[in-house]
Amino acid sequence: MFRSFASIKVWLGIAAGFFSLTVLAGSPDAGGQDAVPLTLDRAVEIALEGNPGLAKITARARALAEVPSQVGTLPDPTLSLNALNLPVDTFSLSQEAMTQMQVGIGFTLPFPGKLNLREQAAGFEAKAAEFDVQEMRLALVRNVRSTWWNLFFLDHALSTVQRNQVLLRQLVKIAETKYKTGQGMQSDVLLAQVELSKLLDIGISLEASRRTQVAALKALLDRQAIQQVILPGQANESLPSAPDIEALRMLALDARPVLFSQRNVLEAARTRVALAEKDYYPDFKLGAAYGFRSGNNPNGSNRADMSSILFSMNLPIFTGTNQDRALSQRKAEVMREEFGMEDRRVQVLTEIEQALADYQAGHQQASLFKTGIIPQSRQMTASMLAAYQVNKVDFLNLVRAQVTLYNYETQYWKALSSGWQAWARLEAAVGATIPASEPVADKEKQQ
Repeated sequence: MFRSFASIKVWLGIAAGFFSLTVLAGSPDAGGQDAVPLTLDRAVEIALEGNPGLAKITARARALAEVPSQVGTLPDPTLSLNALNLPVDTFSLSQEAMTQMQVGIGFTLPFPGKLNLREQAAGFEAKAAEFDVQEMRLALVRNVRSTWWNLFFLDHALSTVQRNQVLLRQLVKIAETKYKTGQGMQSDVLLAQVELSKLLDIGISLEASRRTQVAALKALLDRQAIQQVILPGQANESLPSAPDIEALRMLALDARPVLFSQRNVLEAARTRVALAEKDYYPDFKLGAAYGFRSGNNPNGSNRADMSSILFSMNLPIFTGTNQDRALSQRKAEVMREEFGMEDRRVQVLTEIEQALADYQAGHQQASLFKTGIIPQSRQMTASMLAAYQVNKVDFLNLVRAQVTLYNYETQYWKALSSGWQAWARLEAAVGATIPASEPVADKEKQQ
């Protein structure tokens, strides 16, 4: 009778356990049925709308966009009011013929071409800042997607742990029942309890990691007031086929904002070289003045007013320690930006290669676990459970099979998450959305 009762409990455990393996549980941090899951697209949208780091660099770009017209405009004219040749004994305006009250206006005229070059240099810097904003957007989207997918993995890892905890508790009860009826050993009970404790410890670690990722995601979204972050239970599990690396390289060279930013910085540096060459030529000052005189001439006529035309220019004579050094400085800056351009290009191509390698690994692993290892492991575990009923498989191997299945399921979600995280890095490295080709497995099904 006890043996029959134990058998019934075993098969109930099998049914409940393997049914739960086919159902994805919701987020362990759900907290309520009315909460709206945060989808990946919505997370990206929120981040682009409210991330303070992106807002900061956008404001910087707007500020730099106001500079070109300022530096390309002539300096404001100067108005002068002068009292000339006043006698200090009487301060009379009519005593001396040279005394006059003068009104003048003056203009500073940089050497032709200087203003245009200054405006061009500032314009290149403003364009570079615009591309910096686009680069920041790419980095923000990449970080949000990577964090979201990592959180998605942790949710499913926790769900898998919880389901396996249920199964192991059932196995503990089965082992206890068999032990009490004399059909099992005490070591089986202890083994099941140890494995259950290990899963409890893993669950604690996963919960801590999830809280860390939630904090990171809330910081990216600037949503610190949100108490809980709940993700959908399902997501796209069809990883696209790996794209051709040469096509990605060509696309990146034409689309990556950081390269365009560096090119504009380089052009600004080259423009400043031309401006430094212009500094060998003088700037000019032009002015006009009108002097009002009081009093009469010796013949009784009124004294005539006076007018003046003013012209001056600076003399660049200390070229050895001034203009020559400035020109050398600007040329060195051009060299620096040229090396920086090449360095940026190498970094972009390296990022593409690394992200593509990670994506290919994640894609292959996810496909292998989903289509091969996990189905086979489930069949093996089910077979061992059936064999255990007739004492053809010992309890140790049964528990090991169940733990191995848990590990494979967790590794699948990790591989899937890593694949999509690598895809996010790949698109950020390219600087554009990569057309997702149909997965190879789906093509073979259609054929």
